[in-house]
Amino acid sequence: QVQLVESGGGSVEPGGSLRLTCVASGSTFRSETYRMGWFRQAPGKQREAVAGMYTSPAYAGVVKGRFTISRDNAKNTVYLEMNRLQPEDTAMYYCAADLPRGLWHRAESYGHWGQGTQVTVSS
Repeated sequence: QVQLVESGGGSVEPGGSLRLTCVASGSTFRSETYRMGWFRQAPGKQREAVAGMYTSPAYAGVVKGRFTISRDNAKNTVYLEMNRLQPEDTAMYYCAADLPRGLWHRAESYGHWGQGTQVTVSS
C-alpha cells in the first residue's frame, strides 16, 4: 500500500505563488523507483496533468515556465512550486504515484492518489 498526503494549498491573488508538498508512505513504497505526478481538476472539468517526474521533470504546456516539480527521495516527498498563478490555475491539486509505466500525463498511468489540496487564485 502507498499513501499520499498533499498540503500547501490555499488562496492567493493573481501573480502569487504557492508550494505544494506531497509526502508518500507505505511498506511497498520506494521513492527512487516511483514516478510522481501532479494533476489538477477544476469544477466541471476533467482531471488534467500538471507535472510529472521520474528521473527528470515534465510539464504540461500551460504551466511550463511557471511551475517547478522537484523531489527529495530521502524524505519520500515531491514538491510543486507554482509561480505567477492565474485564476485559471484554480483547482483541486492531486499527487499521484506509481512505477513508471505508460505516459506521465495520463491519469491511468498512476495507481496511487492523494486526497487533494485546493488552490484558489482570485482577487
